[in-house]
Amino acid sequence: MNDAKETQRAELHKTIWRIANDLRGSVDGWDFKTYVLGMLFYRFISENLAGYLNHQERKAGHKNFDYADLSDKDAKRGRETTIGEKGFYILPSQLFSNVRRRAHQDANLNETLAKVFKAIEGSAQGTDSEDDLKGLFDDLDVNSNKLGQTVAKRNEKLVKLLDAIGDLPLGSVAGASIDLFGAAYEYLMQMYASTAGKSGGEFYTPQEVSELLARITVAGKTSVNKVYDPACGSGSLLLKFSKVLGPGKVRQGFFGQEVNLTTFNLCRINMFLHDIGYEKFDIAHGDTLTDPAHMDDEPFEAIVSNPPYSIKWAGDSNPVLINDPRFAPAGVLAPKSKADLAFTMHILSWLATDGTAAVVEFPGVLYRGGAEQKIRQYLIENNFIDAVIQLPPDLFFGTTIATCVIIIKKSKRDNKTLFINASTEFVRNGNKNKLTEQNRDKIYDAFLSRKNAAHFAKLVDNKILAENGYNISVSSYVEQKDTRVAVDIKALNADIARIVKRQSELRTQIDAIVADLEGDRT
Repeated sequence: MNDAKETQRAELHKTIWRIANDLRGSVDGWDFKTYVLGMLFYRFISENLAGYLNHQERKAGHKNFDYADLSDKDAKRGRETTIGEKGFYILPSQLFSNVRRRAHQDANLNETLAKVFKAIEGSAQGTDSEDDLKGLFDDLDVNSNKLGQTVAKRNEKLVKLLDAIGDLPLGSVAGASIDLFGAAYEYLMQMYASTAGKSGGEFYTPQEVSELLARITVAGKTSVNKVYDPACGSGSLLLKFSKVLGPGKVRQGFFGQEVNLTTFNLCRINMFLHDIGYEKFDIAHGDTLTDPAHMDDEPFEAIVSNPPYSIKWAGDSNPVLINDPRFAPAGVLAPKSKADLAFTMHILSWLATDGTAAVVEFPGVLYRGGAEQKIRQYLIENNFIDAVIQLPPDLFFGTTIATCVIIIKKSKRDNKTLFINASTEFVRNGNKNKLTEQNRDKIYDAFLSRKNAAHFAKLVDNKILAENGYNISVSSYVEQKDTRVAVDIKALNADIARIVKRQSELRTQIDAIVADLEGDRT
């Protein structure tokens, strides 16, 4: 395991735990998440903007230039140019470092922060980045009674938040060994696991799983045109493409849609946190299944998604949907109580001819009957399912379910489906299972080789799937390894004979001792 990664995680966890202790009893766990991530974002964009301007000025010959020391009046001269390049603007007095430095003496700190957040969002008004900045700080309510019943109490909490986030040794977020924002989100989910899924099927995708899926969807490619996630959550799956391919290798950007408003804001924040410019991402808010936002942008060369498991959707109660070009080809809609395969059909529809999609699925979609069986029939008969990967249980926060991954392609090289049983590919890490680098490599290599491997991988002709009722459960095709210990019957019988003989000898000896004792008494 990478030492740098674990050191960064440990430091991040320590800081979050310290903040939690400071706020314990006043801020609900779910709301606390928003304050930590919001302040982390505020610090990041402040340092990101200051670093960018410092670099520009020093490159121009002003070696001692420091944007944080500039007066607001002087800084305004380059405002329009900066907004055009970065998508937002922050005055020197509004930078995280300067607000933090004055915080202990600022009796109106809550109002100061509220004005700063409003000014940052407002800086993009009327520009191309307006939609990317709008509402980013809505969930960070610095005037909430949850922080304290009085202004003084609220400000006391806010000072502690600023100091804790400010002391965190983040270095360069874009160059960090871990996804710091994603790691913070993951840890917060762990801390408040009892409410982790309260928004309905929302389960943060662990970074190791995100990396594996990104690698699979871009296998054999050095760059891709556009990447897409129809249920993007906090954006962890999308962001892995930059890590896997390298910076700038997603040519036309990152696209996603999220129905939960808070998580939608987190995703946009996460894009900025990873230094993805506003012109390179388009994250929409809304219901992907009934109101898709990127119809003018599809098809997508790489799609990854971990849609909410078995949630309700409109289904056949909306007569329009059966004629929707995304769902119509299957001739049937996913059940109203289980939207899993509705997402799958949507993904297939928007996948490029030469593209690959990796979709995390609830295991029930692999074998359930009714409408879901008919959808699987359509997918198999048209040779869209490239592989099915069974993941280990207890990977995701909020659920212990052993999920699976369906790999979809429109241009396959054979009429077969690869099944991979990776259910034992994990290590126990704390109270959750985790895919190590070795685990991920083994799964990835099996996906690439597309060959049979005893108890691990099986390439199956689609005709067999049809004969088996279009059941695509991995356990139906990959033989489980027999972990029972082999027994040598001859050796076992010999051992039993020796035991019986010895037992007889001991019994004879005991009888002799008892007889002697009885003789002494008479």
